[in-house]
Amino acid sequence: MKKVSLKIDDSIFGETEKILENLKKPRNRYINEAIDFYNNFHRRKLLEDQLKKESKLVSANSMEIMAEFEIFENEN
Repeated sequence: MKKVSLKIDDSIFGETEKILENLKKPRNRYINEAIDFYNNFHRRKLLEDQLKKESKLVSANSMEIMAEFEIFENEN
């Protein structure tokens, strides 16, 4: 486990402390879960962006292939 020192805005810290009182959860656990959630969110967002980019790269080729299939189907 790594130790990290960070500065948190006073308003965010205060809100977090209020939530932690109700959750009865250690601050460290809460922050770890928040970072894990945020990492998962951004990992999915990066994958989505990559898939969109790659989809655009192959879309023209896919349309050409579909047109060829239509011609083939119409001939039979």
